[in-house]
Amino acid sequence: MNDSTVERTVTKIDAGQVSEVHDTMAVEEPCEIHLSGEAVAVTMRTPGNDLELAAGFLFTEGIVGAQDVATVNHCGNTVVGRGEELHPENIVEVRLIPGRKPRRDFRRHFFASSSCGICGKASIEAIHVNTAMAADGPSISAAILTTMMDQLKPRQNVFAATGGLHAAAIFNVAGELLVVREDVGRHNAVDKAIGYALIEECLPLDANVLIVSGRTSFEIVQKALVAQIPIVAGVSAASSLAVEFAAQSNMTLVGFLRDSKMNVYAGAERVIGK
Repeated sequence: MNDSTVERTVTKIDAGQVSEVHDTMAVEEPCEIHLSGEAVAVTMRTPGNDLELAAGFLFTEGIVGAQDVATVNHCGNTVVGRGEELHPENIVEVRLIPGRKPRRDFRRHFFASSSCGICGKASIEAIHVNTAMAADGPSISAAILTTMMDQLKPRQNVFAATGGLHAAAIFNVAGELLVVREDVGRHNAVDKAIGYALIEECLPLDANVLIVSGRTSFEIVQKALVAQIPIVAGVSAASSLAVEFAAQSNMTLVGFLRDSKMNVYAGAERVIGK
């Protein structure tokens, strides 16, 4: 067991037989993200890779640029807010390089649940980004795409223990893995993976692929576009808005990626061997 999991006793009913068993569950706790001393957001997440989560969140929400971040650290003091204590391990402080300013106003605090991502935005237009992908971006073999999902599954360690987490992975178009991250929220898993790339100075990711373990929503595709990831694929379906946004942004969007099969919703010209 680690900070990402917890043991609980549950009542198991199997074919009418009742027993008390120990179960391993994914942890869900709030993480408060501060930018240069000011609270910006609270997101419900699975503890682990929180520094990447904070950096990735601020970047994919358009609040900071890839070259703006100086340091990312856990806060040293307990903070009391919203009627409860937030311990230092649940608070992350991001500081900008001197002279850099946030890219957009963040005075209205965000709240993100583990299921729906950012809630309370005034309109879809408020979270559209204006940069489309280059139409002549990289191509990828359909066979290599299917191997990516095969590589992801054995690396979902917390999912294997709990059955309760999503995963996001970034590969290059040759099928080489850069990073895998897990979280109770799929948008958090994506922010952790992109945050890793930001901290490790791997951005932009314009020759890479984002793989997610579930469905692909508008928010997932939008986050990929901010990181300049041209190809996004998921094991399940894509939403209609995700498909529209991918097409408008010259991105490739793939769903139902499993068992050597896939649906290419947008940007099929990038997939070789269809």
